[in-house]
Amino acid sequence: MPKMITEQNLRALIDLLVKEGSRVVGPKAAGTMTLYEPLAAGEELVLTELPRRSAKEAFFPLCETILTYAKGEEGVQVNDIDPARFPETVLVAVRPCDAAAPGILDAVFSWDYDDQFYQERRKKTAIIGLACTKADDACFCTAVGLSPAETQGSDLFLTPLSGGGFRVEAVTEKGEKLLARYSQLFGEAGSAQPLPPAEPGGEKLELARIKAWLDANFESPLWQEIADRCAGCGACAFLCPACHCFDINDEGTEAKGARRKSWDACGFAKFTNHASGHNPRDAQNKRYRNRLMHKFKYYDDKFGKHLCTGCGRCVRACPVGIDIKAVLDEINSK
Repeated sequence: MPKMITEQNLRALIDLLVKEGSRVVGPKAAGTMTLYEPLAAGEELVLTELPRRSAKEAFFPLCETILTYAKGEEGVQVNDIDPARFPETVLVAVRPCDAAAPGILDAVFSWDYDDQFYQERRKKTAIIGLACTKADDACFCTAVGLSPAETQGSDLFLTPLSGGGFRVEAVTEKGEKLLARYSQLFGEAGSAQPLPPAEPGGEKLELARIKAWLDANFESPLWQEIADRCAGCGACAFLCPACHCFDINDEGTEAKGARRKSWDACGFAKFTNHASGHNPRDAQNKRYRNRLMHKFKYYDDKFGKHLCTGCGRCVRACPVGIDIKAVLDEINSK
């Protein structure tokens, strides 16, 4: 029989996990926004809206220290950060567009170099997904092959029920272990009916057709048309669940400091600036072209996946109103 959990017991599960020492991350109020952030026992979940930023920060932090150094009488001492010390983590109430993203990013973080920071966090994290029952005009997950009830990437998946509470589905072995370990908090779903899933707008995109157009149109005037509006602010990349550009810098003095990895964005003017002063993407049309090419051609060429889950955050946040779905629709129609 299918299982269910009440909202009260979901909160009890969070409190129990926190008490046992796990890091629990879920959507919570942060000023005027909803963000995925660590939860303390007793804190309320916000289940009514998509968080402003994606859940990728749980695996790929905005900024993290990867080593520290200090110069003393005996020379320079370097201390590496040990990923084995990262805590066991449970991501709660993760929307399908966010839950699907780590499975996309796994490819690049374990490709020509094993990123132990990312991989250790992935290994130690369980994802409890949550189906969407409402969508706005920016949502387009169905256009890129996902759905508001997509279980891909979740270990446990929650579907809101019409009478309250959630139907629970164990998607992976990790999810089955969570279900078994805390079985006292789960009951039988019985005849309770799930709420209807959200209905994002827009037609499904023919991604193979889009890729074929990108293959043949590196010098298309479309890139300049978009670049005439693009501010190069990077908001789209920083909010995206699948964008993963980063930079590494040493910060501090000759005596002591740290090496840190921080998010970057291919839309920034200095992203490809060489030490010589040459910049192969020295104009915004080249940078926006790279963004689209990376998401729907280059990553597909290398890994057989596309870098978009249709969350719509880039559409909502763009200060000049660039709509990636509209751009893809235009390419799809060519």
